[in-house]
Amino acid sequence: MAEMTRWGENVYRDEAPAWQEYPRPQMQREDWQCLNGMWDYAVSGRETETMPEAEGKIRVPFCIESVLSGVERPLQPEEKLWYRRTFSQEWEGSRILLHFGAVDWQARVFVNGTKVTEHCGGYTPFSADITDTLQPGDNELVVAVTDPTDAKGQPRGKQSLDPQVIFYTAVSGIWQTVWLESVPENYIKNIRLTPDFDEKCLLWHIDADAPAGAHVTVRAAGEVIAAGRADENGDGVSVVPAECFHPWLPEDPYLYDVEITLGDDRVTSYFGMRKFSTVEHKGRRVLALNNEPYFQTGLLDQGYWSDGLYTPPSDVAMIYDIETAKRMGFNMLRKHIKIEPLRWYYHCDRLGMLVWQDMVSCFERFHPLTMQVLPFAGIRLKDAPSAKFGRAGQAGRGQYEADLAATVELLRNCVSLALWVPFNEGWGQFDALRITEKLRALDPTRPVDHASGWHDQGGGDLRSYHIYYRPVRLKNDGRRVLALTEFGGYSLPLPGHYTTDRRFGYRTYKSADAWMDALERLYTCEVLPQIAAQGLSAAVYTQLSDVEDEVNGLLTFDRRVCKADAARMLEINRKLRF
Repeated sequence: MAEMTRWGENVYRDEAPAWQEYPRPQMQREDWQCLNGMWDYAVSGRETETMPEAEGKIRVPFCIESVLSGVERPLQPEEKLWYRRTFSQEWEGSRILLHFGAVDWQARVFVNGTKVTEHCGGYTPFSADITDTLQPGDNELVVAVTDPTDAKGQPRGKQSLDPQVIFYTAVSGIWQTVWLESVPENYIKNIRLTPDFDEKCLLWHIDADAPAGAHVTVRAAGEVIAAGRADENGDGVSVVPAECFHPWLPEDPYLYDVEITLGDDRVTSYFGMRKFSTVEHKGRRVLALNNEPYFQTGLLDQGYWSDGLYTPPSDVAMIYDIETAKRMGFNMLRKHIKIEPLRWYYHCDRLGMLVWQDMVSCFERFHPLTMQVLPFAGIRLKDAPSAKFGRAGQAGRGQYEADLAATVELLRNCVSLALWVPFNEGWGQFDALRITEKLRALDPTRPVDHASGWHDQGGGDLRSYHIYYRPVRLKNDGRRVLALTEFGGYSLPLPGHYTTDRRFGYRTYKSADAWMDALERLYTCEVLPQIAAQGLSAAVYTQLSDVEDEVNGLLTFDRRVCKADAARMLEINRKLRF
């Protein structure tokens, strides 16, 4: 059995539903009902069309492979996972929406025997208006899921049916919150909140069937500072008075509250006044926050947990990761080829942690020559769609571009999200220059690292390096921001905190003192000098926590031990400044 986190132990002992917090702080309603908890489950052949007799109970929203699901078994490509539960609701005279935070990978949803929606994609939310299928009293909800994982070319992050080294246990089925919401006939479907730091205002857009007249109220510390009504397109602007203008920074994560009403519908949200860009500094182009040079020191964050896999055991557990990174002096987390529940981004917003967001791209087949050997030899290839990058199939490329657009729409309101990463190390990379321009068109407010690490195409805002096994030596190209986007990976195995029999890292140490000394030397002697010498603007250490075979985290996989000396790490990070 996987090692439990201390939060997971509480979940496993208690049959009360987990994850009862409202799942979408960026657009929150009062009238909602959480459907997390113990559901019936069964596994059948892929072609089965109706749910067979239940095999037992599964704890939603934990994937079937996780120990916290109560099942802990893999789902094979030829199998179908079924969920069933009943629910009742007492709202009258309103529309009822059924929401899923994320289901991996293809889901079909039935209410009282009627299919209400179907969705492909393991990382983005979807919903359905189920009003017309409801009946008085109990209603039956059934979800059928298939998940090929790496048997096909779907975006899957680091999931694998054969997990080893830097690829991890697959995640299948429901892995984020399921909930109901009551809305009027004309309701707010989505909102866009775009702070304009230079003009000291908030641009907003309300998506509804009839958005005209939607009322937006902005508050600072509980006091109304701006209000306005949407035009027929749902657009409007709220000017922040000069005396209320308070920039958002990791050191001072100030948030304004927003209330939006449209007839009988009401949602609440928030925003921060910040600007992400690049500027000239001492003859180099560097990352900037609010028009000032700002060094970003971060950690690679895989978002895996020993007991919940993709799903953190609790909201408090997510907060622990972010606060621990801040306590060690880091101001940024690179969310690596995964999208988190929206509450994670909310905590980064309110606690003050910058986020670099990777797109979830993967490949039809891993090609060691292209994705490992050639980059280490300094050879970078042009990235036209091809089998050597694992992107020969048009279907996989189309799915990636659709997911990219959906990801931007999902996360654009997140205050802390500072940079997009469309491709990592050539994994499924294709047309990175074109994809970058598409990404800029979708969101012109954030820089882009177009090809993180390897197979640089000369575009984007960053000259991005991944360096392992050899000394950190960088060269500024004179045009783009210089960034060390992965490095280190020093390993300190701690017995009693493993989940596999294998150990992987880029350099292994036997004692905590030797490991911490080496880590300090790496930063002090190799990374720090690059700031003055080459204009280094960001550094992303590998990584926040151990994950399965990988034992190169600053935390153990079960989050029970912080291997790093937090005080020493804080002093190291304090030196990483322009």
